Amino acid sequence: MFSFYDLCSMNLVLDAGNTLVKFAVFDTGVMVFRKETSLEKAVLTAKEVCDLFPKISRTIVSSVNNLDPKIIAVLSIFSKVHRLDHSSKVPFKNSYATPRSLGVDRIALATAAFYHNPKGNTLVIDAGTCITYDMVNDYGEYLGGAISPGLNMRYRALHEQTAKLPLLKPDELLDFIGNATESSIHSGVVNGLRHELDGCIEQYRSRFTDLTVILTGGDAQFLSKRLKNTIFADSNFLLLGLNYLLEYNKH
Repeated sequence: MFSFYDLCSMNLVLDAGNTLVKFAVFDTGVMVFRKETSLEKAVLTAKEVCDLFPKISRTIVSSVNNLDPKIIAVLSIFSKVHRLDHSSKVPFKNSYATPRSLGVDRIALATAAFYHNPKGNTLVIDAGTCITYDMVNDYGEYLGGAISPGLNMRYRALHEQTAKLPLLKPDELLDFIGNATESSIHSGVVNGLRHELDGCIEQYRSRFTDLTVILTGGDAQFLSKRLKNTIFADSNFLLLGLNYLLEYNKH
């Protein structure tokens, strides 16, 4: 059956994180499709997406995990594949002291920050399995940032590193003073992370004027409502950065 997407070539973006694999299809810079799947189902999903969008001509793959090589093999049948690594071209000046160890997810976030706010100071906070902070200044220079445990990692650490504390999932706080074990855990994790995020944002704002803060990642929506600082929440920010990088590396 004829589809609008048959009219032009498209880009496929694949982001393999620590827990999920995200697929996104871009048509002239606009995301027209997005899907998340488990690592175990990634190969099948890759084929399904390529079948659904036969005009995909280029693909970029970003992975912080041990990605199944079958995924690259499948994608290579349908399009030209660029695997993001430290040798990929980037549009910003990379001042990270150890550029070969810089995660590909952080490279993508820095790229998205560079294009989103090319003449401004931008802090990107990615709230996923880990929480990463990435700073791009108004000279287009990537400075680095920080890495800390993510929301669910903090819950798991309390459960796995103790004998009796239960494993909980993120929940609303009725009061910052927990009056039982479960509410005390929620207060320690959620309230503690909220203060970490607000404190880090204030620390960056004390050094960089007119700072734009982008919050992204799987826990962005849960956390954004709890911060006192003004931020922009964008769950697709990393995917946008990957599409920018694919365009930047196409020659």
